[in-house]
Amino acid sequence: MTAHARHIPVLLDEVLSLLDPRPGQVYADCTAGLGGHAVEIARRLSPGGSVILNDVDPANLALAEVNVRAAAPGIRLITFLGNYAELPARLEEAGLAADLALADLGFSSSQMDDPQRGFSFMRDGPLDMRLDPSLPVSAADLVGSLTEGELARLIEDFGEEPAARRIARKLVRARAEHPILTTARFAEVVRSALPPARGQAVDPATRTFQALRIAVNDEIGGLESLLYRISAACGAAARGEPSWLRPGATVGIIAFHSLEDRPVKRIFGELTSQGRASEVGDGFTRPSEREIAANPRARSARLRVIRIGRDSTPTPHRAAPGDAPRGLV
Repeated sequence: MTAHARHIPVLLDEVLSLLDPRPGQVYADCTAGLGGHAVEIARRLSPGGSVILNDVDPANLALAEVNVRAAAPGIRLITFLGNYAELPARLEEAGLAADLALADLGFSSSQMDDPQRGFSFMRDGPLDMRLDPSLPVSAADLVGSLTEGELARLIEDFGEEPAARRIARKLVRARAEHPILTTARFAEVVRSALPPARGQAVDPATRTFQALRIAVNDEIGGLESLLYRISAACGAAARGEPSWLRPGATVGIIAFHSLEDRPVKRIFGELTSQGRASEVGDGFTRPSEREIAANPRARSARLRVIRIGRDSTPTPHRAAPGDAPRGLV
């Protein structure tokens, strides 16, 4: 029994098929969450394989480690606590290099279902939204301190909300009467700024919640940094220089909205057109209707995968008894 059996990793079958983990390889999970993807990949890396788990949430990282160790006792396991944007540099500093890497940009069920984390308006809780509990600024801090113009730009840029200015105006007026400190009150104020829509399937506060969460955690900045490091690894491979990704490494990113998917599509497209990487799969992969029925949160997921180097094919390798796993020192 794993530490958190309820967690359902998104696009698991597709990730396993496209990343194609093999015995002896080194896998870097940039956003480990509860270890859903890492557990199944770890099982395919024995003998001699290694798993590197990274997450910004210390509680999730600890659970992921327990889950992977239980599923694949013989795997060498290394953990890093921090934002995934920092992982490439930390791997290079430690002399580590990965054959496989995955960044799932979604959230774990433990985060979404905990009202104290403030990620959802389905249950009332503090307006927090920090993936990293040590971050100095919460969502409530931003709502309480930004000017009306700053709030409008934030909601428009990160939420792609047409009514951003109207929502910002309502938030400023509401906070003048009483600080906005809970998810329920925040959602109430946002809804009050929008006209009622018949048959609306998505809660009108959804886009503004997304915008605030992205801003609190600098999600777009982190993604752009990761994409830069992937691009740099492609250049290093072409020059025969070491980096955090080995030549022929397979890299996947799972995005959940257009603000994430657009830069991934652009950078992956540039790398393949320049001959520094090759596309794995057919553009992008979406969840099947069956998966969506079992896990509605997977609905908007898109997986894109590339392999470092033109038409590179990973070479199967096995570690001899007693040998250190590839890429580890």
